[in-house]
Amino acid sequence: MEAQEKNYKIPEEWSGKRIDAVLADVFSEYTRSFLQKLIKEERVTVNGKKAKANYKCKVGDEVRLSVPEPKAVDIQPEAIPLDIVYEDSDVIVVNKPKNMVVHPSAGHYEGTLVNALLYHCQGDLSGINGELRPGIVHRIDKDTTGLLVVCKNDAAHNAIAAQLKEHSVTRRYLAIVQDNIIEDSGTVDAPIGRHPVERKKMAINYANGKRAVTHYKVLERFGKYTLIACELETGRTHQIRVHMASIHHPLLGDTVYGSTKQPYSLQGQCLHAKLIGFIHPTTGKYMEFDSPLPEYFEALLQKLRK
Repeated sequence: MEAQEKNYKIPEEWSGKRIDAVLADVFSEYTRSFLQKLIKEERVTVNGKKAKANYKCKVGDEVRLSVPEPKAVDIQPEAIPLDIVYEDSDVIVVNKPKNMVVHPSAGHYEGTLVNALLYHCQGDLSGINGELRPGIVHRIDKDTTGLLVVCKNDAAHNAIAAQLKEHSVTRRYLAIVQDNIIEDSGTVDAPIGRHPVERKKMAINYANGKRAVTHYKVLERFGKYTLIACELETGRTHQIRVHMASIHHPLLGDTVYGSTKQPYSLQGQCLHAKLIGFIHPTTGKYMEFDSPLPEYFEALLQKLRK
């Protein structure tokens, strides 16, 4: 079975940390237990030698992972509660909670939104994106909360995918960012692609990136932080997180693109997909859905207003 090779050079900030902890931060698409399994299977090397589980990294260490191609898996339905905003025979709009992965991937084959959808919809989901991503036409990050539209059949999937491609789907997010944004509104129009060195990250990439456009508007200022609304014209991976960091206002709680410190005991970035609007694939009518802010977000706003 072929394996995918991944390389990383240890910077000063990771010096002294255990190899499994470093790998979990760098390759966040995998769980720590999955990475520990790779170490045990001797699929991780440091400077060309097999890594030991308790190895503490040094500056300049060359780390290499050999990740086996995923085996065919049978994704199991799971009776996980869903916050369903709307549902019919074509689409289902779900309000995703924090700390839930949208679709299965290496190290994440249980507890995902897809597992929950398979149980709720009794397998009645579009198949265009394959066995691991049935019904999924777009996604949000594990620690981002809010609205997703999922397709129950291929016709609906093609229709929504076409709207996403044409940038006609309305997607509005609320976010809390670092520092005070002086202007009341603005637009970031900068291409996004894979970071040239840190492979778990995306970055502004004028050479190989895809066009990405984020419009933002200030809703409230708190001195050290700012509450903003973001509307996506495109939908690149980590788009809002990368764009706001690029103008020196990373999202509060985003340890990948902002500070590694987590104030207010946050778990991940303060980002909520609040509104989604699209043309229904069968009726042709425009539909729009709104979701309330999650409790942690509301509680944080109350603290910042004091």
